[in-house]
Amino acid sequence: MSDKRISFAGAEFGCHAKVTQRAKFLEAMERVVPWQRLCKLVEPYYPKGESGRPPIRLELMLRIHFLQHWYDLSDAAAEEALYDVVSMRRFAGVDLGNAPVPDETTICKFRHLLEQHSLGEKIFDDVKAHLQEKGVSIGTGTIVDATIIDAPSSTKNEQKERDPEMHSTRKGNQWYFGMKAHIGVDSASKTVHTP
Repeated sequence: MSDKRISFAGAEFGCHAKVTQRAKFLEAMERVVPWQRLCKLVEPYYPKGESGRPPIRLELMLRIHFLQHWYDLSDAAAEEALYDVVSMRRFAGVDLGNAPVPDETTICKFRHLLEQHSLGEKIFDDVKAHLQEKGVSIGTGTIVDATIIDAPSSTKNEQKERDPEMHSTRKGNQWYFGMKAHIGVDSASKTVHTP
């Protein structure tokens, strides 16, 4: 029976660690997003801790909010992800040696605070303006889905020949016979424009 325990050093500082795409993305967002500017935007609405539990650092809550949007995480899933994923914890600034991850209720209350004061759009506009100042523009694009329309391999046209538009293609380890349909959808309006 093998020993499946992982040492602390092996878990956090493994010499065989790989920099994941998520970690690269979060490092880029660390540099691009104007965190202090966004904190000043939200600060007038953020609890001061005069009653109840002391508030959690505003920047940490903002970072969690951004993680929720980037990775489509519910409040509960954000809490779980922060416990599970080192790069997300590092990005948010969570140190489990000093404090736990904010629970899903705290994350939910923060999201409701932003919604109540219509801060979501203001945050987006502020980030967009900051990026434009840096020479980066944000625009919408097209989402393209390539779908395989399966056909029986014996499909023949009127001349009793195999249809030239039908081909064999592989998706993963599975082979298909048929044709591909590339469908384009505007990412902003969700309108299909390339059938």
